[in-house]
Amino acid sequence: MVKIFSGIQPSGTLTLGNYLGAMKQFVELQDNNECYFCIVDQHAITVPQDPKELRKNIRSLAALYIAVGIDPVKSTLFIQSEVPAHAQLGWMMQCVSYIGELERMTQFKDKSAGKESVSAGLLTYPPLMVADILLYGTDIVPVGEDQKQHLELTRDLAERFNKKYKEIFTIPEISIPKVGARIMSLQEPTKKMSKSDANTKAFVSMLDSEKQIEKKIKSAVTDSDGIVKYDPVNKPGVSNLLTIYSSCSGQSIGALEDQYAGKGYGEFKADVAAAVVETLKPIQEKYFDLIESAKLDDYLNLGAEKANAVATKMLKKAENAMGLGRKRR
Repeated sequence: MVKIFSGIQPSGTLTLGNYLGAMKQFVELQDNNECYFCIVDQHAITVPQDPKELRKNIRSLAALYIAVGIDPVKSTLFIQSEVPAHAQLGWMMQCVSYIGELERMTQFKDKSAGKESVSAGLLTYPPLMVADILLYGTDIVPVGEDQKQHLELTRDLAERFNKKYKEIFTIPEISIPKVGARIMSLQEPTKKMSKSDANTKAFVSMLDSEKQIEKKIKSAVTDSDGIVKYDPVNKPGVSNLLTIYSSCSGQSIGALEDQYAGKGYGEFKADVAAAVVETLKPIQEKYFDLIESAKLDDYLNLGAEKANAVATKMLKKAENAMGLGRKRR
């Protein structure tokens, strides 16, 4: 089977954009592929985190993974810091990477802009992401458009290692979903929806109540012409709502344009909100059943055991190739 890896940071409750852009696709992928879903808590600490809040977010993300439909027995769901091979291979990948290529990473530039000081980890975490992927012989990484640069670095470092030492790493392919791959801010529809946005009206959290969802969609930025049409350049707000509606309802954007021809934004927004509520309601019910249960811990223990077994084997191959420690027979 094709091996698939994906990691999400536990840095706050996931948004509708995270679900439609990534997690929804994960559920479909696990049926016919060998899937690894990682809660990348070591990536989260590249910026300051409150320890108690981080622990809470790790557990919450694990519950959300399962609530959206990830089967923790069929797939491997685990916490990154519970598999030491990630940090170990991450250091080895740092030693294969160059400072210049890390400084060119768009996310490093964005997160360090205007700050007097940033952690070294913010610069060097891309090699840790590379290690996350390579440890499992990953064939495909499903990511949003904003992560494409990091995946290109992964391919470069894997090829560099294979050429310099020994050909042990699979060169992963990038998979970007065509629909729902980039859900935009409800208040600034030219930028990506983000859970870290200071304006809480800009995003729908996966755990928002029905009233919160309705209020946020109702206040979403559109335009003054009153025409429901998909045109990301000239009508980014309306186009974003159409993408959300299409992803939640399964209807094509073209069919939705026809459905709302001659109708105003009020009715359109109300129906978008209803589709979002209907999509998130069953997920929320499963989440609240899981979040404080011992079953969730059992699933994470199982995932850590499965991930460690695979990752340790690949780490040993890489260490042997680089000449680290004593040769393993």
